[in-house]
Amino acid sequence: MTTTAPRMDTLTRDALTVLQPGFTGTTAPDWLLRRLGEGLASVGLFGRNITSPEQLAALTARLRREREDVLVAIDEEGGDVTRLEVRSGSSFPGNHALGAVDDVGLTRRVAAELGRRLAECGVNLNWAPSADINSNAANPVIGVRSFGSDPGLVARHTAAYVEGLQSAGVAACTKHFPGHGDTAVDSHHALPRIDIGADVLRERELAPFRAAVAAGTRAVMSAHILVPALDPEFPATLSQRILGGLLRRELGYDGLIVTDGMEMRAIAGTYGIERGSVLAVAAGADAICVGGGLADDETVRRLRDALVDAVRSGELPEERLAEAARRVRELAAWVPRVPAAGAPAPAPEVGLDAARRALRLTVGERGFTPLSGEPYVASFTPVANIAVGDETPWGVAAELERRLPGTVAGSFDGTAAGETSGAAAGRVAAEAALAGAGTRRIVAVVRDEHRHPWMARALDVLLAARPDTVVVEMGLPQAAPRGAVHVATHGAARVCGAAAAEALLGT
Repeated sequence: MTTTAPRMDTLTRDALTVLQPGFTGTTAPDWLLRRLGEGLASVGLFGRNITSPEQLAALTARLRREREDVLVAIDEEGGDVTRLEVRSGSSFPGNHALGAVDDVGLTRRVAAELGRRLAECGVNLNWAPSADINSNAANPVIGVRSFGSDPGLVARHTAAYVEGLQSAGVAACTKHFPGHGDTAVDSHHALPRIDIGADVLRERELAPFRAAVAAGTRAVMSAHILVPALDPEFPATLSQRILGGLLRRELGYDGLIVTDGMEMRAIAGTYGIERGSVLAVAAGADAICVGGGLADDETVRRLRDALVDAVRSGELPEERLAEAARRVRELAAWVPRVPAAGAPAPAPEVGLDAARRALRLTVGERGFTPLSGEPYVASFTPVANIAVGDETPWGVAAELERRLPGTVAGSFDGTAAGETSGAAAGRVAAEAALAGAGTRRIVAVVRDEHRHPWMARALDVLLAARPDTVVVEMGLPQAAPRGAVHVATHGAARVCGAAAAEALLGT
């Protein structure tokens, strides 16, 4: 049964068509079904909406009973950012692991298998891949979501990912244009600024986006970043110079432009979501992503009305809104209603194979003695950024427990014992880990040690007391390897933990 909805005028339907809202719960609420009947053409899904592949397939089927050509979007990068497997960890390593292997065929196979699983669940638009270059290793939001720091490497793997994902009938959305890799601020919290010259940006940051356009990416997501060399006034999402000039005219891109989440503080805290959405569409964006934080009918109504009012006041040309809605409908017409004919056959081991190949093991002067008895796993845990979230388990403790029953684990963070200084917090965390370990061999698990002084201090104390400690780095391996054995996984996906466990056991 479909919900009844009043007939909407063309302007109002177009305003609804360009929105990509989210919702809470694991079933489609009545308000969302009603909006689909009124003209809404896209729905965004998050980890909160998913409990299993079967539940997800039933959810997307219900949406399609309301609107057959609905775009169902998700933020499924694999690796650290997973929504399909938010409660277990991803079966696929993320971009940095794939970049470490540097086999474009493998990247294409991973993306194709991920796309196949999305398509089987009824998802047809993936807000991935991240094409950002790790220009700044201290970046708080990109990190292992990037293929690497070399523009050529990132470009070829971005293209391979796009090709693999779309071979399964799932539209790729390459992000975050024009490149979020050289920022020191998370745009979820504030407006980042990139102070590089336009020539550097064109040669470095834009290389992966050129490759994605050449590979036929069906969508591109804008970044909420200020790049004064391109536009000193507006962030990329709201900049006609960047979206209309650079992306459309210079790069020759004619597909869908999607904004990053409009409720992120970089936009909501500076322009507000209504004003920001109007400016984004006027600048050249075709779809307004909102729903990660604001996920209700009131948000949809507010944004719809803001766009309609802007057209009626003359601030937003009606032709621009109509063009944006047309691009949404064109993408909806491209994606298949069922998995694409000739889609890749299931490849269940491709993710674990990629994680194994990405792993780097460095042996210290003491040599490598595989774990035998039950170890103590001390996880030094940073605060997760919003894109990754804190719902998804990570580390090697669970994988070691499967192989060595009796493994004991402890988790420590930079606020140990209420200490505020990095050195003090690290010392307290290390002392707590030593007390918990007793005589067991210690496996110390870190994530981006180079970005967290307290974490580096914890390792200093731990290794001074227990030189046979094994260190597993599951973030960017920027700090020098140390410990009896140092394992770099290039990401914290579940399969990265499995690969690390195998290596520590010598299997």
